[in-house]
Amino acid sequence: MRDFRDAKAMAQTLRDSLTTKTITISHSESLELVARMLGLADWNTLSALLQADRSDGRNAVAARSTGTVSYPAIPIRDLVPFPTATYPLFVGRAKSVNALNQALERQREVVLAIQRDGVVDEPGSADVYEIGVLAQLTEIAQMADGTLKVLVETRRRVAIRRFVGEGVAFQADVADLNEGPIPDAPFLIKRAATRFESYAAARGIQKTWPSLDRLRDPGRVADIIAARLVLPISDKQDVLATLDPVTRLERVAVFLDVSVVPLSAALEATTRRALEFATQRRSHHATLEHLLYALIDDTDASAVMRACNVDPGALRATLVGALDDILATLTMGVLPNGAAAKPSPAFERVLQSAEIHARELNHAVVTGANVLMAIFPETRSPAARLLGQYGVTRERVTDFIADVGKEG
Repeated sequence: MRDFRDAKAMAQTLRDSLTTKTITISHSESLELVARMLGLADWNTLSALLQADRSDGRNAVAARSTGTVSYPAIPIRDLVPFPTATYPLFVGRAKSVNALNQALERQREVVLAIQRDGVVDEPGSADVYEIGVLAQLTEIAQMADGTLKVLVETRRRVAIRRFVGEGVAFQADVADLNEGPIPDAPFLIKRAATRFESYAAARGIQKTWPSLDRLRDPGRVADIIAARLVLPISDKQDVLATLDPVTRLERVAVFLDVSVVPLSAALEATTRRALEFATQRRSHHATLEHLLYALIDDTDASAVMRACNVDPGALRATLVGALDDILATLTMGVLPNGAAAKPSPAFERVLQSAEIHARELNHAVVTGANVLMAIFPETRSPAARLLGQYGVTRERVTDFIADVGKEG
């Protein structure tokens, strides 16, 4: 086995074999299992060793500098940022806010550390991935709910040697990473660019990137594409942690072959109801609360709610009250007459996460039950908190979906 794609084939074979025995694992989990079967710590280690063994001698994991520098840090739950891009972040944890204040006092630089599990509120070194991104703060605005909206420009990958969660602010000790010289790979770039155009068109991704086939850096092309792929956080993190530019683009190209899992007819109707409901209430954006309101009448989501003994009338009333409170705090005012509400970033993010969830379970379509699962990580949303208040938990939804799968 001289190429990481052989290891991926092993992982897919393993995953397919387990599926026949009604055991479902994710793509990233299968990669980790293959690495461990070969006696290695994780997939990143295996990928590095395989790439190092290639005949051209190119190293997948480039040399790292030994010196470390301490920066204020922000742990991120639901995003893998890639270098040389701009991202909006919503910061609410006190230690993250304090880290931002410290960054403003020292050249506005901050480390973005990606959490392994988004539900952890007080992450330490073991709770964040080793590879993160150094970014610079460009804008900060106070939101009505007390959180901060931060615009950051990502600079470069860094190795997080230590992440400190104690004290008043998150801190990270990081070392720079050397990705080496830019290799020449025009054919690989052109092929990836062509496949990505088809991928983006199939998913309705609005084009906001430069002409990829005119770029000469395969690592830069890989980062641009990876930032827009509909993938689990762990898979995106694997791409971020792949330092060799050619290997990174080769890995991204594998993900471009993943087919779209369409929305079920019932879920398509549900998303339309959510947008119409937001428009009727004169909201500029359809939020997760509008989506949850529509899910009450969704065939699959309502079945989950009934299994959790949810009172649909009470949940509707609570959601209307929450939406009234949200609308009252918005500075942009009500939606003009004749205009239509648009999905909020969280709305779109949840639908993407629902597709990932359906794909990992080998479902033919995305259903309202998958959407309920995707709402739980959105801990800043009242919708996520309301699910818990009404007895709808991640564990109960998981069990319900598994039981339905057995019946099918």
